[in-house]
Amino acid sequence: MRPLESRWYPYALLAPAFLVLVVVSLVPFLFAMYLSFHQINFGRVGDFAGWSNYSRLMDNERTWNSLWVATKFILIAFPLQFILGLGGALLLNKRVWGRSVILPLLFIPTMMAPIVVGLVWKVMFAGSWGLLSYNIVERFGFLEGTSVFSSPDYALLALALVDVWQWTPFMMLAFFAGLQALPVSPYRAAAVDGATPMQMFFRLTLPLMAPLMVVIGMLRFIDAFKVFDTIYTLTAGGPGTSTEVPSLLAYRMSFEQWRIGESAAFAVLVWIGFFVLCSLFYHVAKKKLNAF
Repeated sequence: MRPLESRWYPYALLAPAFLVLVVVSLVPFLFAMYLSFHQINFGRVGDFAGWSNYSRLMDNERTWNSLWVATKFILIAFPLQFILGLGGALLLNKRVWGRSVILPLLFIPTMMAPIVVGLVWKVMFAGSWGLLSYNIVERFGFLEGTSVFSSPDYALLALALVDVWQWTPFMMLAFFAGLQALPVSPYRAAAVDGATPMQMFFRLTLPLMAPLMVVIGMLRFIDAFKVFDTIYTLTAGGPGTSTEVPSLLAYRMSFEQWRIGESAAFAVLVWIGFFVLCSLFYHVAKKKLNAF
């Protein structure tokens, strides 16, 4: 192969992927940005609106409420998923009995469609006859006279626990795959030097697993912020706006209230926020943890 051809060959291989990325990601974003600066009446793009859509969005209390709800949801769900996932992966890595049976079963919650997950947990927490609501919630006096998803105090917590149930096995499997790929020689050397299991975990396992943890953690963080299907099925954002996350609010703005200009502005602001956050996260992880 001639030098010129070899120089362009990698770009030619990457071109289809970049083309798809531009079509399905960049073009919709640019169109949303265009819509956010225009008046839109019943789906028709009108005059240039300047920053008015952004201004109305910032003055809307539901915007800030949805961001706060998403923050609480992530603060409850993400640490539990991470800790339980890592703990489960460490146990599986010890060659526990029945591991060959447990591993395939862990795929089940992750593979279930969010709508199915919502329906299953709607039955589990249904009023006074659901399996968990009857045997645990009411029997131990946590809540009486209403269902968990109808309580402003417990609905978000229940949704976070549903998310933990669905996605902890995914993190467990990802961490388990990382543990299986760790080199054996550092552990043998540490054992010869008399290192304890706790020292090996903090001095070897955590540093070696840090790049994988950063990537998996960032993906779950982004995914938890975007959650829509499960919340829409279980509470539809209620009671009131106690479980209304940004994706649900944007959906209502677009398809129930026809405030498409504001919803487009909301999407643009969320995109910019995540771009800044992920860029900072990337640089910190690269510099401090050598993760990328």
